[in-house]
Amino acid sequence: MFFIFVLPSPWVQILLPLGYRLALEMIVMNKTYHALALVCSLVLVSGFLLAPPCYASDPFPEYSCIEPNILFWIDVYTKYPTSKGILHDSNDVGVVYDVIELWPPDKHGAQKVNKKRIKLAKEKYKRILAQLSRGEDQSPESARVARLFSPQASRSVFKKAMANIRCQIGQSDRFQEGLLRSGAYIDDMKAIFRSNGLPEDLAYLPHVESSFNLEAHSKAGAAGIWQFTRSTGKRFMTVGYALDERRDPIRSTEAAARLLKENHEKLDNWPMAITAYNHGMAGMRRAKRAKGSYEEVFTDYSNRRFKFASRNFYPEFLAARHVAKNYRQYFGALELDEPLRAWEHTMEGHASITDLSSHFEVDVETIRAFNPALRRPVLNQQKYVPQGYTLRLPAEAVEDPRLFSSELMRNIYKAHQKPSQFYQVKKGDTVGEIARAHGLKVSDLIAANNLDSKGTIYVNQTLRLPLPERKPDQAARLRMTSIPNVEAPMVD
Repeated sequence: MFFIFVLPSPWVQILLPLGYRLALEMIVMNKTYHALALVCSLVLVSGFLLAPPCYASDPFPEYSCIEPNILFWIDVYTKYPTSKGILHDSNDVGVVYDVIELWPPDKHGAQKVNKKRIKLAKEKYKRILAQLSRGEDQSPESARVARLFSPQASRSVFKKAMANIRCQIGQSDRFQEGLLRSGAYIDDMKAIFRSNGLPEDLAYLPHVESSFNLEAHSKAGAAGIWQFTRSTGKRFMTVGYALDERRDPIRSTEAAARLLKENHEKLDNWPMAITAYNHGMAGMRRAKRAKGSYEEVFTDYSNRRFKFASRNFYPEFLAARHVAKNYRQYFGALELDEPLRAWEHTMEGHASITDLSSHFEVDVETIRAFNPALRRPVLNQQKYVPQGYTLRLPAEAVEDPRLFSSELMRNIYKAHQKPSQFYQVKKGDTVGEIARAHGLKVSDLIAANNLDSKGTIYVNQTLRLPLPERKPDQAARLRMTSIPNVEAPMVD
């Protein structure tokens, strides 16, 4: 019988060599059996006690059932730009029918042209699969398609595949742009996850969500690099008219860490916790109750809301993490944006952005770049920068930290936020008529109320009216451009 005693690592490093020396002496004394037993014990000890601790192992398993999906997304992120469309089977992403040419998404009319091209390509392969399902004579093209499936594939397999043709737009150019942008924030984001006791590699998840585009927004109203919806964002951040912290990469990462930690505590594993970030906690709890393990959920779970995006979210994360960590292998030597260095100061009162600009001698556009959470009403001086907000300014621009003192800033602080005016929509009202009646621009009224591009309103809706006398002239209006290269926060 052998006993393995758990010893601190330094003691193990000292005692193991002594143990091996004793084994040699036993061999010299013809006690081979005892020597062999001792060596076996030492091997076990070294294997268990000198191995990295369990928390250092990869918390993100790559199950065999998702390996084809991981490889698929690596190709999406590295081989194909947004001018390519990958026509594939949605259930078996290893079945790729074709790669079609698309117009670049920023080209005028691209959406309409690409929609037609994708539709025609899908129809082509539906016809081929229909022929295979009927067992008709194969053309060279249909024979090629048949070889994408198992040699034992029945006609019913081809018939089912007709409904599973999907087109994935390539992402290599967007991923590379995201890599460059990530350099400004990734170190601070990793530190946030570590401080919350979470794996730092979760910081790569925005590559899937937004390609680290601070201006990213979705049709569903999600915003920022973490793509928080307004309802979820309000659980962890300030999301309002003057301030929307979903758009701040540091504040939203702190929120994402809290949400992901909550997911993990409730679901007990990272594959499900990460999937819940896309699919929702309630949905993943149902999936877990139905199937138990992540692998079973991935392979067998069926639900009208658990579709391609949710099923592939974890494999996408694993692929994005791999590419981001090994980007030189795929994109060569890139120069990532420099980490941002900034002073942080919590506002003790409300203040005009122009007053802050004059006080710190930092132009308004730079303040905006370092504080993407500040919304248009603040930038257009319809609202003050709110009390309690943590203002971020470039370290190299503010050479004297005394400028942050309460005494020097007392003159620019306001006791109260600027008031807003409101209007209740009546039957027959339109956005244009309301704007003209109050001397406003339609675009300002739409922006103030987060309306859709058509300015859709409904009876009894309460609209916020940006005060016209507070608006700057057109020359002073800020350009709503993407944020330039900036560096990472440094607490004052």
